[in-house]
Amino acid sequence: MTGTQRKIGMLVCLVTIVLAVLDMQIVSAATVPIVRDLDPHHGIDRIPWLVSAFSLASAAMLPLYGRLCDALGAKRVFLGAIGTFLLGSALCGAARSIGQLIAARAVQGLGAGGLMSVTMVVMAHLKEPGAKKDGKGAGMGGIVAGGGMAIGPWIGGVLSDHASWRWIFYVNLPLGLAVLTVGALVLKLPRHTRSRSIDFPGAALAAAFSTALLLVTEWGGKQHAWSSPQILGLALAATAALGLFLRRQVTAAEPILPLSMFRVPELRWGFAIQGLVGAGMAGAMYYVLVYLQVARGIASSAAGLYLLPMAAGMGIVGVVVGRLTERGRPERTFVIGGAAVTAVAFLLLSTTGTGTSLWAIRAELLLFGIGFGQLIGQLIQLVQDAAPRHQLGVATTGVRFFQTLGTALGAALFGTLLTRLYDGPGDIGALASLRGPARAAGVSAYVDAMDAVFLCGAGVMGVCVALALLLPKHRPAQAEPVREAVAA
Repeated sequence: MTGTQRKIGMLVCLVTIVLAVLDMQIVSAATVPIVRDLDPHHGIDRIPWLVSAFSLASAAMLPLYGRLCDALGAKRVFLGAIGTFLLGSALCGAARSIGQLIAARAVQGLGAGGLMSVTMVVMAHLKEPGAKKDGKGAGMGGIVAGGGMAIGPWIGGVLSDHASWRWIFYVNLPLGLAVLTVGALVLKLPRHTRSRSIDFPGAALAAAFSTALLLVTEWGGKQHAWSSPQILGLALAATAALGLFLRRQVTAAEPILPLSMFRVPELRWGFAIQGLVGAGMAGAMYYVLVYLQVARGIASSAAGLYLLPMAAGMGIVGVVVGRLTERGRPERTFVIGGAAVTAVAFLLLSTTGTGTSLWAIRAELLLFGIGFGQLIGQLIQLVQDAAPRHQLGVATTGVRFFQTLGTALGAALFGTLLTRLYDGPGDIGALASLRGPARAAGVSAYVDAMDAVFLCGAGVMGVCVALALLLPKHRPAQAEPVREAVAA
């Protein structure tokens, strides 16, 4: 590829990340209009499946996407994922019932599993051969991801209020078709590396494990008690699937997630840190937004704008860190620094009260952005640089897979902790209906419990610092990769 083609390809990747991040956030603001339009009587009970169907399908596909990239080439998988995502988006916009919309969200999730992960594989291939380390891709990815997380709910609210909830799905089509067309014409990437063999039984076991685990975290303590037969059965199924999956990875000729990768320290600790970062990000964003709405009475659309300082911090730090890594600064330094800064931000949030200055909340979210901005792009860069070239796809999607599992487990842990520590009138779900002194007491109890959750988040990020210190200070140079066939 020429230099111009590589730049166009990088732009295509950034637009794809926009699609991925926006669609993870944008639906949350449109649940009320969706229910009102499709099923005003019973739809509210099925709304959680709009999120669950998308996240379950996305997580289940992640391990398979990595192996497909290594076996068939990143370009084919990239275009296939975008095509599937666009099909799901069109079906979502045309849905005439909640059931149809949930099924269409599952199709959309199958494609979305590759939008972020496979895009990062494509970006790794777009680097100039023999060029010095380039941190621009990770930096720009941080800007786009941070901005998308902040403005996604706001865009969803605007489209729902002033157009139709269907446009939160239809808006994907023009951007996605442009990405599909330009990507097909411009991208010229390696077709495959060593073998086209794909371990479909291993992929099925990985999907079964992640699905059962995510259902445990989605339903546990909400739809079903933690000790209920449903949750215990799902936990047992997840454990059995994990055991069978690990056994398959030892015996399969071409495993979907080779256990040999865990011998590489950067991959072993990088996966673990990414899982903890996923848990931390979920806790920070969700509970700050809930605090603003419950304790301060701020509307959901306005509360989403409070994430702009976090997005700004992620973007600015992403650019600065990218430049510094180009000049030879090791990613390890920024992973340690990012985890430490994020831990401090959690500690500051743990002192939040019912009357804390909103500017202090904004400053703490800016600090979160500075911390997460160092972690997100640099962890992916560190894993990609250390991964064997023929396992680049598996390693990159592995980062996303562990982040997804970490986010789900973190949300379950923090949610359970909050529920157990809440010591106010009624339960947390009844806060919105309380009035007068009872509401004041409930809000105060909620904020006290939330502070304990943030303190727990600081502990999680402290573990990240400890794991980051285990990363090697210097990595031996890999042998020059073998020339690969290139797709037209």
